[in-house]
Amino acid sequence: MGRDLRELLKEDTGSKKQMREGHEERFLEKLDLAQKSPAQGRKFWWPVAASVVVLLGLGILFFPMEDRVVSEEQPVVLEEQPVQTNQAISLGDLSPDLEKLENFYLASINMELAELEISEENQVMVSEYMDRLATLNDAYKELQKELNELGPNDQTIEALIYNLQMRLDLLYKLRDKINYLKSSKNETVTSHSI
Repeated sequence: MGRDLRELLKEDTGSKKQMREGHEERFLEKLDLAQKSPAQGRKFWWPVAASVVVLLGLGILFFPMEDRVVSEEQPVVLEEQPVQTNQAISLGDLSPDLEKLENFYLASINMELAELEISEENQVMVSEYMDRLATLNDAYKELQKELNELGPNDQTIEALIYNLQMRLDLLYKLRDKINYLKSSKNETVTSHSI
């Protein structure tokens, strides 16, 4: 079994071993060199830098901004005016009355889109209407491009206004069909329960 450390120290007190001359200075120099060593500093930063690079790579891999999918349950909101790099003319630039008219229709369209109640029963019908609405939206963009290329004329302005009216009418029809389906489903459930 091991001996007690205290006993060993008591026995060893008689034979003091002398340190070599300059031991303390050499020890302090080595201590200073170890603290100032550039190799030690580099050894510390490499793992940190590698970790940062790995985290950035994983962030880019798992969080791409372009591939975000909008759930079908969320309402689709149309842009009020498409973002263009050059100075584009819109209805609002032609006159304050046309700007009010365009803003009214776009606000009404966005409000109708936000209030749509999409369910499993009407999802196919809603997607068909959304396809028609997207076609009208593309046509609107083409008309705006024509307005910018050819300049303002009565035909283009009337076509833009008519396009907005058609989109709003289409959404009113969709809302009415959804309400009709909902009410007919409620009547069927009520008649079966009686």
